[in-house]
Amino acid sequence: MKILYGIQGTGNGHLSRAIELIPYLKKEAEVDILISGLHHDLEFNHSIKFKKQGLGFFFGKNGGIDIWKTIRKFNVYRFLKDIKSLPVEEYDLVISDFEPVTSWACKLKKVFCLGLSHQSAMLNSRTPMPEKIEFLAFQVLKNYAPCNHNVSFHFKEYGHNMFTPVIRREIRLLEPKNNGYYLVYLPAYSDEKLISVLSHFPNIQWVVYSKHSKLKYRSDNVDINPVNGEAFIRSLKDCAGVLCGAGFETPAESLYLGKKLAVIPMKNQFEQVCNAHALRELGIPVITDLEGDGPAKIREWIKEEGLITKLNYPDNAKSVIKYLMNHYARKDNLK
Repeated sequence: MKILYGIQGTGNGHLSRAIELIPYLKKEAEVDILISGLHHDLEFNHSIKFKKQGLGFFFGKNGGIDIWKTIRKFNVYRFLKDIKSLPVEEYDLVISDFEPVTSWACKLKKVFCLGLSHQSAMLNSRTPMPEKIEFLAFQVLKNYAPCNHNVSFHFKEYGHNMFTPVIRREIRLLEPKNNGYYLVYLPAYSDEKLISVLSHFPNIQWVVYSKHSKLKYRSDNVDINPVNGEAFIRSLKDCAGVLCGAGFETPAESLYLGKKLAVIPMKNQFEQVCNAHALRELGIPVITDLEGDGPAKIREWIKEEGLITKLNYPDNAKSVIKYLMNHYARKDNLK
């Protein structure tokens, strides 16, 4: 059996999950890997068959996506050429982790595509969602990487075809401690904005991982570090708490390690709005904006005791692949 596995390369969450799943997938089939986006900070130790531009985005410095840079960098002609030239028809199964080239190539050529992502959980009617959903934002997520069927991941198993997060091995092997400092990962904010807010708390040591700095430096009680996977894991292991965006990987790992957690969802990012809603239901503080009443909310979060939520996520990588092979490996199941 031959499988094409398309992985979204913007951010680290998709790749970290794939790193855990691929060894089990390779025991079942011959696997070719496609990665698009390539804006990640993880070492990927598997052979990559296809590298594509995809539909990646760029972080801004004011809490959201840099829309104009994203548009400027997107090459429509190249994207269409990649879709048309990708030989999806040569595979027995095509899997897309929110990866648009594989998904749209399958849609164009009428080839079955299986979605395997966190984002596809937003399409499940049992997933916690805000009362008001922006129609356009929902349609963008729905059509970004369209698939015939979806298997998804979320903070809890809310519905059918859904698993809890795949926690990477490096995190599972940690023995967490509390050394008093707070870890910050808010890549959509500039260093200057982070420092101006975090300096309100001179008695707190903040360790920031920044997408906007290539050098390590210190400003009063704030340490700025360029993003580095191994260093980030070390900081996560021994921190007192985590202040981050409402993505999926970092909140899930923080919940697994039992770290005090608060999230600030990226502006105009539908997935993060939905994640924030689900995290709020789990008792996690959600801060709507870093600035404005952000400092007051952060102060309240720091002072509040009993906010630690620890979720014992099982080591499920092997069972996820077993489920996929049982339900989607045979062509007569792909309907």
